[in-house]
Amino acid sequence: MLIYRIYTYAKSISYCAIIGLLMAGCTDSFMDLNENKHEASEEMMSWDNLKTGSFFAQLQRNVVMFKDGINSSSDYQVAQGLSSDLYSGYVAPTGAWYAGVHNGSYAFQTGWIAQMFEKPFLYAMSAWKEINKIAGEQGLPEIAALATVVKVAAMHRVTDTYGPIPYIHFGEGNLQGQYDSQAEVYTKFFEELDVAIDELTTYVIANPGATIMKKFDYVYGGDATRWVKFANTLRLRLAMRVVYANPDLARLEAEKSINNPIGVIGTSNEKASLKHSADLIYYHPLWEIKDFNGGEARMGATMDAYMNGYADPRRERYFTKASDGQFHGVRLGIVTSSWTDYVGGNISSFNMDQNSTEIVWMTAAEAYFLRAEGALRGWAMGGTAKEFYERGITVSFEETGAGSAEAYLNSTAAPAPFVDNAKNQDGTAAPSTITIRWSDTDTNEQKLERIITQKWIAMFPDGPEGWAEFRRTGYPKLLPVVTNRSNGTVSTQIQVRRIPYPQSEYEKNAAGVQSGVAKLGGPDNGGTKLWWDKK
Repeated sequence: MLIYRIYTYAKSISYCAIIGLLMAGCTDSFMDLNENKHEASEEMMSWDNLKTGSFFAQLQRNVVMFKDGINSSSDYQVAQGLSSDLYSGYVAPTGAWYAGVHNGSYAFQTGWIAQMFEKPFLYAMSAWKEINKIAGEQGLPEIAALATVVKVAAMHRVTDTYGPIPYIHFGEGNLQGQYDSQAEVYTKFFEELDVAIDELTTYVIANPGATIMKKFDYVYGGDATRWVKFANTLRLRLAMRVVYANPDLARLEAEKSINNPIGVIGTSNEKASLKHSADLIYYHPLWEIKDFNGGEARMGATMDAYMNGYADPRRERYFTKASDGQFHGVRLGIVTSSWTDYVGGNISSFNMDQNSTEIVWMTAAEAYFLRAEGALRGWAMGGTAKEFYERGITVSFEETGAGSAEAYLNSTAAPAPFVDNAKNQDGTAAPSTITIRWSDTDTNEQKLERIITQKWIAMFPDGPEGWAEFRRTGYPKLLPVVTNRSNGTVSTQIQVRRIPYPQSEYEKNAAGVQSGVAKLGGPDNGGTKLWWDKK
């Protein structure tokens, strides 16, 4: 069965990674290894957290896939580039596949919907399992806690893509491969985060300035305080995710994060991202995908409508200008025999640097928009919705290097109609009329749309989060697909709500996946809503 087959396989790969680290960094002790192979190996494994460190590096590399020697940019492409990145409104596909009859027009391709399910179990969950075991044996609860935070960061993306998943009893020998409902998975997330955050908070308070696995940490260089802030903000994100399904639980978990003595992410240098270093040399997968086969991804039409309507200074930080000096996107669901006009100078590509653009897990701006929504709901967030909303925009400008946000904050501009620049077609009506400047006289629903719209812009290009927020709140309002090829399983206006389970599960774990479908509450297609999708 898939979950247990990949668990065994991942263990073998991970042990190879550990051996590589030892051979590269411990050659001076080679003779000692020959003299007493078992005892020396175990001793060396405990030095500098080598044993857990290798697995922790593997775990971080699989929150978002990229070309790292195991995963590739094409893995990222089929895991999220051709699903959540599209359905978030950020990206449009411009590759010459099937004349446009594919995920982009709601005709799901079997080979394009498996990676987001299979790879996190294969590499992330199995790495976490080993860290948890080893940390327990070595008496290092802070390492187990840190690994759990990263595991939740990886796996919430999986359940938010598919719904029920086999999560709670992973690796315990349950041969049925039974799936847990999404409500059960989220309950487990909160339980795990509560324990992990308490453990890490206690550790930081008792060890000011301490680091954890510094040599293996690509995100914060071992800075334990920043990891607690990320963990609290992750809990706040997940709390907001369930607000329409379980509002009491959402408020409880959100206020725990705010009341934690270390708190949440607050500055741009605290954002969670994979840092480029001598130990981690990589390219952002969108930088590579944009030029695959002459061009396979471009600016989405909804980004075009919002950012051009707002004259948003972040446009040039996110996208390149088209040949006419303007920014132009592409609609989803275009069916054509030639994509030449959509991959040339008529359409904007992604403005990414080959060597410095980072994969971002969470921006500081998102933390402020989360607090803005919480305050709007009357929760104790430490300030007002307006204060956090405006701070979120300001920090987003800082994070993207877009300059001062003062004029933008006072703008009354609205999204613009969309014009297909490649075909020079007449404009499609603007997706929304929401403006930027905060108004205390607006309804709470108008304020919510304003918060989520700006949050969505600030989170680019994090497709899984952008898509999840659209499904959760209905905002930002996205341009619908041009041609819907779902045969009625997905509403053109409501849009895609989830990705069907991969065929490999039906072939290798039929009983398990059927248990997932039963707990899904609807057919295994793109139109069935997830548990938290209740608005």
